[in-house]
Amino acid sequence: MAGVITQVSQTPVQANIHPPLLTRLTLDLRGIRFSVDRETIMNLPESVLLCLFPNGLVLSRQATSLTDPGENAEEEEVYGVDFDPDCFSFVLQFFRSASDTFYGTETSPGLYHAQLHLIDVSPSSDFAPNQNPLLSKQAIIVLREELEYFSIPPKGENSSTDANGIANQSMLDLKRDCGKYLLEKRSIFTALQRNVNKENNIAEQHLIDMLCMSGFDREDEWGFRALEPSRCCISSIALVLLKTGIVHHTAASSEKQVTIDYNQMATAQKLLLFWRKPARKCWWDGIEIELQQAGENAPRDIKLWARRVWTLELSLV
Repeated sequence: MAGVITQVSQTPVQANIHPPLLTRLTLDLRGIRFSVDRETIMNLPESVLLCLFPNGLVLSRQATSLTDPGENAEEEEVYGVDFDPDCFSFVLQFFRSASDTFYGTETSPGLYHAQLHLIDVSPSSDFAPNQNPLLSKQAIIVLREELEYFSIPPKGENSSTDANGIANQSMLDLKRDCGKYLLEKRSIFTALQRNVNKENNIAEQHLIDMLCMSGFDREDEWGFRALEPSRCCISSIALVLLKTGIVHHTAASSEKQVTIDYNQMATAQKLLLFWRKPARKCWWDGIEIELQQAGENAPRDIKLWARRVWTLELSLV
């Protein structure tokens, strides 16, 4: 998929080594506080961690502890983060549910123990039988989109910007309405498929096919989608369990059995290329829409240009 989705070299992740040790971290996400334990933080997708801590506290997955970079160890450290709290809640809930289903809870056994025996009987592949992480970890595909849009009104309209680039009220209203229009377009693959059809880009079609073979559906919608405050930008994220080919079913004797579709497992292992190594794809998407704003008698033809950036990665919980 060279040229379609590009592996991104991440800034080295290191921990600030200052006592005392922290087992929980308190985050303030746009006024909403979250108290998150160390293990949860360390299991978050790399791309989400980079959004949470772009310049401040950076955590190491190799570190044996979280540390407090502040000098006053007795006061609670609260880290302000410019990240949507509803998106963060969505990610936390999905990862918690996936973990409980796979590893089980105090009252309900999980899938992990039922498939332990597979580790020693799996045929050789890209990983040695006892080193295939898909047998012992819950794999989650993480797909994020940052959409920055630009609204172009018809010529002669009073929606415009001044010499300093400051939009007048009519232009601000137009941008807001265009944002609402795009926000409602929740289908994950529509824009990329449109680009495939326009450019006849076979590699992009292969990307869509690979994702749909690995857990997505072609009609899937973004799990979370929201406008960023004071910006012409929409952030979206979709999370799905990786389809590994491991099937849990109950036999006629009521005995639980586990089987593997090794062709599907081979497909799933290709996604391990994106484990802890987020990859990005960027493209421009242009459409024309009819938009009728409040107080107008008829809709106007508006050109909408969107710069879409996808980030794809695999998380193992």
